[in-house]
Amino acid sequence: MFLTLLTGIVIGFSVAAPVGPIALLIFRRTLNEGRLSGIVSGLGAATADLICGLIAALGLTAITALINSHHTVLQLGGGLFLIVLGLHTFRAKDPTAAIRPIHEQNLFLAYIFTLLLTLSNPLTLLGLVGVVAAAGVGGPDYTHFETIILGCGIFFGSALWWLILCSIAGWLGRKLGDHTLHVINMLAGALIFGFGAWQLISLLIRWLRLA
Repeated sequence: MFLTLLTGIVIGFSVAAPVGPIALLIFRRTLNEGRLSGIVSGLGAATADLICGLIAALGLTAITALINSHHTVLQLGGGLFLIVLGLHTFRAKDPTAAIRPIHEQNLFLAYIFTLLLTLSNPLTLLGLVGVVAAAGVGGPDYTHFETIILGCGIFFGSALWWLILCSIAGWLGRKLGDHTLHVINMLAGALIFGFGAWQLISLLIRWLRLA
């Protein structure tokens, strides 16, 4: 059981660690709204990894096939949303003007927003399916209890990465000046916009090849 949990932690950490739009969003949110807001957002992403990890470990091919069949729609919607989010981030006010007291922040919305944004990317599920398969875990040889342990490990591993990222961002937020934070804000917005644009461009290229 311990080996299964450890395997899940490694999988969750390795899947969450690559820099992408979710990482940029959580990093920026930590700088602007505080470490708690960033951690709660990270837990939303970790929950999405947990859901996708369980689907992969249980071998629910019907769900995987359903997502694959709607891959184009999801990619189009995700790309457009990232472009809007990137523009909003790029044009956001100075971080100091955006900071609000904890009781005024809607942490539940931050959690749900990041959860849905992570789930909207079909690569989240497909990536976890590939990693779980490569690790040789899950499937019919695993009991339901072992699968749950594996899923918990994926959640803990992903959450561990987001905790590390938010701690770094929180530390930087105290060290950097307002101008530097504003530049980081604009850079994050530009990169998020770039991720969205790349999704749309790759989708267009695929359409042209099929035409």
